[in-house]
Amino acid sequence: MLDSVYAGLTGLSTFSKGLSNISNNVANLNTPGFKRTQTLFEDLFYNQQNLGGNGNNTSFTSGNGVDTAGTTVIFKQGELRQSGNDQDAAIDGNGLFILRDGDKTYYTRAGQFEFNSDGYLVAKATGGRVAVMSNTGTSLEDFNISDYRVNPPKITTLVKLSGNLSVNDVDNSHTISNVNAIDSNGQNQPLTLIFTNNSTVTPRSWLIEVKNQAGNVVANGEVRFQGDGSPLAGYEKFTFTYAPADASEQQITIDFGQPGTFSATTNFSSGTESTLSVQSTDGYAVGSLNKISYNDEGLIVLNYSNGQTANAKKLALAWFNFLPALNQQGGNLFVNDTDQLPIIGAAKSSVFGRISGGSIESSNVDLTQQFSDLIVTQRGYQASSQVVSAANEMMQQLLDLKGRR
Repeated sequence: MLDSVYAGLTGLSTFSKGLSNISNNVANLNTPGFKRTQTLFEDLFYNQQNLGGNGNNTSFTSGNGVDTAGTTVIFKQGELRQSGNDQDAAIDGNGLFILRDGDKTYYTRAGQFEFNSDGYLVAKATGGRVAVMSNTGTSLEDFNISDYRVNPPKITTLVKLSGNLSVNDVDNSHTISNVNAIDSNGQNQPLTLIFTNNSTVTPRSWLIEVKNQAGNVVANGEVRFQGDGSPLAGYEKFTFTYAPADASEQQITIDFGQPGTFSATTNFSSGTESTLSVQSTDGYAVGSLNKISYNDEGLIVLNYSNGQTANAKKLALAWFNFLPALNQQGGNLFVNDTDQLPIIGAAKSSVFGRISGGSIESSNVDLTQQFSDLIVTQRGYQASSQVVSAANEMMQQLLDLKGRR
């Protein structure tokens, strides 16, 4: 009967460990990127007794209880939720973010990131630096935002116009004011374009006068149109030299569109007023960084106050052929203590899933499943305690019989 007590005690000990595992899962119900663990049970060694007698070679086998064979991590996908923080990232599919702290490398599904005081992209919880792919895609780097805080200016070299210079314009002139002209210092030196109908001299001809902000004429030119109202070849562009004060000279081209097309500037007879305006310019002033986000490939996208967008590096991801071999370290971190080599790459390539920017992955703990396991564990513990109690009572009865002799 002592073996029954021992077997019952192993049940109490093992179910207690199972309860501890369930408690940890439930406690991390709201931990971003948390992966639940499952307790593995195994039976202990067996004793075999040969009963013999009467030519029978039968035996009696008795077990010695139960034990845990450890726990295994369940890497099931958690639900993705918007976090409201553009620097957060979640992986939809395979992949682990790579964090580096000195010579140590960690892996995580918790993509709660921020930029620290030194400008590095780090994990909020641990401060580990988030690894990104190098430009060659063959190595890992830390990402520092310091070099990307300012978007340098670009001088204006091209101004595209669209609209109609009406043949029937009652004023025989048309003015476009405040045409942006960014100089070599990144400053805007606005220009004014004045168009004067010159058809009395040359059919479908308009003279161009360019004035600076002070009202001084800096260039003169001409645009001509064909009979169908589209720009005339040789006159569809006007290029002039502009020399703003305290800035370098620059060449600016006024583009009226392709001859034979009507998607830009036209010279129709419709209306008594011209509608010509600026369609676009290629120059822009210096810009400051005002937003950082990720696309679905994990590319860091930078938005600037001058309306420009730039792409930086891609978040690096890792994957392993046997994930359960990774060891949990706390802080939503895993370490690779095995000899298996990680697969390194970017989102939407190889085995990797996509990145959802501004999101976090919720814990994959299923509360319903945990409560079901809790009931089974509790019943198992109660039953084991009953076995111990019953064995104890039987031994007490045996001792009582011996005492009566």
